[in-house]
Amino acid sequence: MAKTESTMLPLGTPAPDFTLPDTVSGNNLSFKDIAGDKGTLVMFICNHCPFVKHVLDELGRLDQEYPERGIGLVAISANDVTGYPQDRPERMAELARGKGFTFPYLYDESQNTARAYDAACTPDFFVFDADRKLVYRGQLDDSRPGNSIPVTGKDLRAALDALIEGTRVSKEQKPSIGCNIKWKSG
Repeated sequence: MAKTESTMLPLGTPAPDFTLPDTVSGNNLSFKDIAGDKGTLVMFICNHCPFVKHVLDELGRLDQEYPERGIGLVAISANDVTGYPQDRPERMAELARGKGFTFPYLYDESQNTARAYDAACTPDFFVFDADRKLVYRGQLDDSRPGNSIPVTGKDLRAALDALIEGTRVSKEQKPSIGCNIKWKSG
């Protein structure tokens, strides 16, 4: 399992807009459709990556806790499904339904959204404030498959909580580590 770090887009970067199909509802959704009153969490994930599988239950907990606190959540998969058929849209919908996710799980077939966010790995997390400015990018927490550190989401939760409480989000942010996004060749 190859480890790739997130690229750490500069803080303050405006959220790139997108319109992508939700694999569960079939509706096309834009950033504005999923944005929360206090902020928005954009997660680049996929079905097959062991780093993502390791944190899926915590993503479910975030999904249960943060929307009611004013945070919009969305997951996006941009992997090339030719080489990774388990990341196909119908399989994405199965995963989302199976986990009971209420956040949209969007498919970025063109990979343009992943490129606009400078997403590099799965999982890769981006938190934007109410003005759509990037306030956090990086890891969920220090847990990785096989390192025996419990998955708590502490780094991402600290950023979301600060945003909700109107306090400064720490600029001490560690890159996420996961599988590289599977870019299309050519």
